[in-house]
Amino acid sequence: MTDTLTIRRPDDWHLHLRDDAMLSLVAPFTAERFGRAIVMPNLVPPVTTVAAAKAYRQRILEAVGDAGPFEPLMTAYLTDTIDPEEVARGHEEGVFMACKLYPAGATTNSDAGVTDIRNIDPVLAQMAALGMPLLVHGEVVDADIDIFDREKVFLERVLAPTLERFPDLKVVLEHITTADSVEFVQAGGERLAATVTAHHLRIDRNDILVGGIKPHMYCLPVAKRARHKEALREAVASGSPKLFLGTDSAPHARPAKESGCGCAGIFSAPVGIESYAQTFDELGCLEKLEGFASLHGPRFYGLAPNEGTITLERAPFEVPARIDPEGQDLTPFHAGERLGWRLAR
Repeated sequence: MTDTLTIRRPDDWHLHLRDDAMLSLVAPFTAERFGRAIVMPNLVPPVTTVAAAKAYRQRILEAVGDAGPFEPLMTAYLTDTIDPEEVARGHEEGVFMACKLYPAGATTNSDAGVTDIRNIDPVLAQMAALGMPLLVHGEVVDADIDIFDREKVFLERVLAPTLERFPDLKVVLEHITTADSVEFVQAGGERLAATVTAHHLRIDRNDILVGGIKPHMYCLPVAKRARHKEALREAVASGSPKLFLGTDSAPHARPAKESGCGCAGIFSAPVGIESYAQTFDELGCLEKLEGFASLHGPRFYGLAPNEGTITLERAPFEVPARIDPEGQDLTPFHAGERLGWRLAR
């Protein structure tokens, strides 16, 4: 039985860091575990310009301090009216690694998002020509579509036609939650990939609803039936190079989660790589963790893997029930649980 596991320093290809005091609190958790992270642009106001991205990146680096080495990879928030030339300039200057598509109203701070994907066809054409990835929150927001079907319908109505219109566009379908998405991505050719979160590999909708509503298990896309969770677990266990790590760690203060209209998001940064290790161990495929966490993402993005390594050890890891209770007051994923793997200090 393996008691230690050393892998190339991993990357987080989907991360929310927020801003101000929250940023200062949460950024070091990621920097201790990951070499790089794709940082989501859904601030208020959203990150839509090169100047805003540069300023946000500097704030992130200041918040990380000496917890790294860590490199934030910035993204542009797509709106119906975003300037394609600004996007292109940001990519050519090495500021924008990718663009993020939020269907308007789909999730936290997405009201400024895209109301109809055809509105951004000029931007998508520019991105395809540049080889710039499109990162997709893959849900429709139509009122007549059940929330548990929004991802599947998005594949059929939005993503498939978009890929047909732009055959050279690189797309990451983020935080996939369904067997339908697994099948779609695996059949989609080399230009299509997906991230899988630590929490969607471990929870299904029963974990949110059975025995009372668990607000800290609520995220978007919402966790689905157990069969979909099992499809995700089988997919990552296969070692597919089209799937890679993206925590979608999304911190919200405890009062904002435990309210009459609780915010969507699971804060997994303090336990991200440890949770993945636990899952891969349970699946009997620890040898596949390095590819998923450290190699597949860089290959898709055209980057070299990180030079350094991290070591995980098989040892009890007591996850705190709360983090910074007198300040930002966060409840982490696996709060109060004991994991079987921890980051070696």
